[in-house]
Amino acid sequence: MKKDDPFLRNIKPLPIAQVADSIGIPQDRLIPYGRCMAKVDSRLLDELRDNAGGRLILVTAMSPTPEGVGKTTVTIGLAQSLKLLGHRAFACIRQPSLGPFFGAKGGATGSGRSQALPTEEITLQFTGDDYSTITAHNLISSILDNHIYHGNPLGIDPERIFWRRVSALNDRALRRVRIGAGTTFERDEEFHISAASEVVSALCLSLDIEDLKRRIGRMTLAFDCNGGTVTPVDLKVDGAASALLKNALNPNLAQTVEGAPIFVHGGPFGNISIGCNSLIATRLALVLADYVVTEAGFSTELGAEKFFDIKCRVGGLRPSAVVIVATLGALRLHGGAVDFKKSNMVSSVRGLDNLKRHIDNIRRFSLPCMVAINRFDGDDVAETGEVIRRIRDYGVEAFAVDVRERGGAGGLEAAGAVKDLCERENGFKYLYDTSLPIEDKILLIAREMYGATSVVFTEEAQRDIRDMERLGFSALPVCMAKTPKSLSDNPALTGAPKGFSVTVNKVSVASGAGFVVVHCGNVLLMPGLPIHPLAEGIDVDRDGDITGM
Repeated sequence: MKKDDPFLRNIKPLPIAQVADSIGIPQDRLIPYGRCMAKVDSRLLDELRDNAGGRLILVTAMSPTPEGVGKTTVTIGLAQSLKLLGHRAFACIRQPSLGPFFGAKGGATGSGRSQALPTEEITLQFTGDDYSTITAHNLISSILDNHIYHGNPLGIDPERIFWRRVSALNDRALRRVRIGAGTTFERDEEFHISAASEVVSALCLSLDIEDLKRRIGRMTLAFDCNGGTVTPVDLKVDGAASALLKNALNPNLAQTVEGAPIFVHGGPFGNISIGCNSLIATRLALVLADYVVTEAGFSTELGAEKFFDIKCRVGGLRPSAVVIVATLGALRLHGGAVDFKKSNMVSSVRGLDNLKRHIDNIRRFSLPCMVAINRFDGDDVAETGEVIRRIRDYGVEAFAVDVRERGGAGGLEAAGAVKDLCERENGFKYLYDTSLPIEDKILLIAREMYGATSVVFTEEAQRDIRDMERLGFSALPVCMAKTPKSLSDNPALTGAPKGFSVTVNKVSVASGAGFVVVHCGNVLLMPGLPIHPLAEGIDVDRDGDITGM
């Protein structure tokens, strides 16, 4: 929390029971975790199924800077703004991942006067969901290797085991290791960051414990020596893994700085997975509130596309409006500026080509959208005004929002505009029909979302696709994994590149979560730490107060 802001320094979070009562959550469905946090029994969703549904607002972004563009801050800020306008508003975000937090990126609970509280607890241990998913995931690994050790009656092919162990922390030493030295299951292994676990993805797309158990049971762990799949059901571990996740399925209720309710639940990676909060939290918020503001990881061609084509498809969600977050820094970077932190009108205007492509991406889903310029101290007023004028000339409303420094009061104009968007008729549609062949779905996304002219499939990718088709996975939606730094699969191609090809290196299946993962470029599933990790600056004093966050 920003300790030099007297308002934030003196803020006292409300008792969580009071927050729950303000949004209509019955006390007998609240599972407190201390004074300011709680889980909400997921069965409440079924009890409230006859409630009228609220409006769903997605917050996405243009291509970011290395520091991001502040989607979470704007998500929380707009929920607070809608609350100030007298509406029952709910924010829904992912749980932060410890790896990036201790590494280079920092937390993901918003910032300034638009953040989730209690920040330190949410970022660190919270309610134990991450522990549950890591333990469930690694239990499956343990049972699989134990099966091989005791004679391998299923005939698991040790060379075609896809299920990798996971860790909560960035640790490049675990990218490639040797396990089981001297045993029958000795082999090369690699660890992935826990946010990349398919268990997290399945948890976030499940509607109840039975759905979750089915998803866990059908995950593809390996091939046997005949080319068939090996699943947790085959290993009889689906029940135990699901038992570990029983409490993790319940959404986590917290609050914003201004007392608005917020679900912080689920933390799937924004690349190899869907990058958004849990479906059960979103749906529960929709039966409790007038407006639900949620976010999707990265920018429109990654996060928003997956939100629409995977999460909305699975959960029957129908968004009402989309907010695209931009910053002057991101516009300058994608307009060719060497130093994106310095005022540069020419680069900002040139960077609008990138933003316009993201606007067009949302229009392909037939949804109304607007642009929120996330304002920072020192932003040039004339530069901001010129950018807004040109966006409006493109036929899209745009507003500067100052929710980081002013909280909900800094986003009232934008909140009023997004309310109006929600009242418009929209013809929301998916980008593709899942019955299309896998290659066609990939090509369609690359052309429509990225602006690519073609897709190149490596021999390994072609072989993978044949396996997907043989095993009956070709009708699943696709989850594209590529760099977020560019609309293309090449992080060096900033702006709005044209005339490029996308290369697909391999294709894998998340059969439990229910999508095919398409790997483009070099996507690291176990990030490393910088020379000076943020962990070096974090401390705790004798009173238990944490600093450096």
